[in-house]
Amino acid sequence: MISKTWSRKPIAALVAMAILSVYSMAVLASPAAKAPSGELSIVGQVTVNGESAVSGGTVFSDSLITTADKSGATVNLSKLGRVELAPSSNLKLSFTETSLSGLLENGTAHVSITAGTSVNFTTKDGVVVVDGSQATSFTVSVVKGITSLTTHSGVAQLHVGSAVKQVAAGSSVTAGTPNPKDDPGDDDDKMSGGELAALLLLGAGAVAGILYAAMHNNDLNFGGNAIVISPSK
Repeated sequence: MISKTWSRKPIAALVAMAILSVYSMAVLASPAAKAPSGELSIVGQVTVNGESAVSGGTVFSDSLITTADKSGATVNLSKLGRVELAPSSNLKLSFTETSLSGLLENGTAHVSITAGTSVNFTTKDGVVVVDGSQATSFTVSVVKGITSLTTHSGVAQLHVGSAVKQVAAGSSVTAGTPNPKDDPGDDDDKMSGGELAALLLLGAGAVAGILYAAMHNNDLNFGGNAIVISPSK
């Protein structure tokens, strides 16, 4: 009877250890246990995956973050660094424990990463790459059809096709072709309705002056000192 009792104890212990091992493996294998996350801070109107966001919310990998006009968002990624979005920006942000990637459709993103974090940010014109060998800070923008990259610290690269542009701290590069649909033009280059009307009136006055002079056999002077023409006797 005693031998049977002692034989059951090792079996029960082995069963308990097996159950604990299976449970631990299941927890470690679950997506929630592996997936890193970031903390969101916002100003104004910001959406994450189409839903209104609030400061203090959690951002997971592959999230689509959109900022409205006069709004901004910051994603703090703990050991990786942080990503700041300017107003009117649209970014799909992905990350692992050692890397950061994004697809910037439009707007501006300021990225600061720690040493050991690699970066791959894609725009329609090229790819911003950081190898992670050192802490790096850069700003990438997609505005009016042009992609621009400015490096504030460290070194970043802009890959455009087969060309690679090294962008050291304090330097900037651009790529792409301006899109007329996205470029409303400068206000100085536009003519208001009042200015156009004034120009038309001025042109009409000049034409009338020329006709008057031609009919009265007078000369015209458009600059310099005025010349008075006496009527012919």
